[in-house]
Amino acid sequence: MQKFRIKGGLPLKGEVKVSSAKNSILPIIAATILCDDECIIENFPMLEDVSVICDVLKSLNVNVQMDNDNNILKIDGRNMDSLNLSEDLIRKMRASFLVLGPLLSRFGKARIYMPGGCNIGLRPIDLHLKGLEALGADISIKDGCVDISARKLKGTNIYLDFPSVGATENLIMAGALADGVTIIENAAKEPEIVDLAIFINGMGGDIEGAGSSKIVINGVKKLKGIRHMPIYDRIEAGTYMALAAITKSKFKIKGVNEDHLRAVISKFYEMGLDITINGTDVLVNGNVDLKPINIKTLPHPGFPTDMQPQLMSLLSLVSGTSTIVETIFENRFMHVMELRRMGANISIHDRVAVIEGIEKFIPSRVKATDLRAGAALILAALSCEGESEITDIYHIDRGYSQIENKLRNLGAEIFRLTDKTSI
Repeated sequence: MQKFRIKGGLPLKGEVKVSSAKNSILPIIAATILCDDECIIENFPMLEDVSVICDVLKSLNVNVQMDNDNNILKIDGRNMDSLNLSEDLIRKMRASFLVLGPLLSRFGKARIYMPGGCNIGLRPIDLHLKGLEALGADISIKDGCVDISARKLKGTNIYLDFPSVGATENLIMAGALADGVTIIENAAKEPEIVDLAIFINGMGGDIEGAGSSKIVINGVKKLKGIRHMPIYDRIEAGTYMALAAITKSKFKIKGVNEDHLRAVISKFYEMGLDITINGTDVLVNGNVDLKPINIKTLPHPGFPTDMQPQLMSLLSLVSGTSTIVETIFENRFMHVMELRRMGANISIHDRVAVIEGIEKFIPSRVKATDLRAGAALILAALSCEGESEITDIYHIDRGYSQIENKLRNLGAEIFRLTDKTSI
């Protein structure tokens, strides 16, 4: 079991580069199996989730080659087998469920197990299955396994009861090779949806309206391989902005799309954070007095739930009372107990967190309960003088590429250890 040992209280400086978006590259990797040519993905982030979904594809006899030196991923699915999915891999990561749409679209059949991932809420898959059923699929669920088949998917109108990102992505991929026109209404609007549509259109697909609530997919007969570079990770960028604020540091973040982070940046401005934006470079000066604010998580373009834990760490050190309303996941306050171990004054009332600012965190031994909770704990640990330990960091590795190296380049003292390692 690995953990981070962090000596906090140090000023950070220099610059940090944002990796490609985890939530963009995962559906793009899944979409490569829509064609039987080689697809090349540039600047792929070395994340545990990327490794898992690549292993899922390998279990389907897809040829996957990772060039870690040049950050290039080559995927060739011409010899793939549609019914050989690993149960262990699917249960390990929720995003592996994204192969269902392209498998069904290309082969007309698939067998897949109920997905896993962070335990932050129910995140039911019914929207995925209802949409695929509307496209003409027959679905059978038994003992946690989904068997799904369709002689040929046929375009139709689909209304999502909730703008689910995963369901929108799965249905885009399923409709890409379907007969006729598929219309998804109340679709998710995230930038990662747009990136997926750009990728599939580059393969020869015909998708319109991505980034809006209505997406129109004109099915095509065949798709071809392409070369693509995913968008920057907006959540990683937002995490580094919160890091500058919580450590009272000044440093540059390279690889920020302001449009993708507008809701987060507006909240930082509301707090009084000093931010200078120059293209995709953002200079953050955290050595300022911040004000308490109120946040409500919402589907994009609202405030992202994936930034909620990091902002909770920051607001814990802001004098006054702040509130966070979590509307997306019913179980996304698990990090509160860990922040309390570090001295935070946070009370929970159903889906509302009330945060009373404290002067400083207390260095402690805490546990990453999920991916973004782990990021929040890193921020808290780096802000306070003394030594902290964060366990269960495999969660963090799912979404932050080589985070300890990036933070050390800023001057942080953070080390990855096994339980038997000492420094």
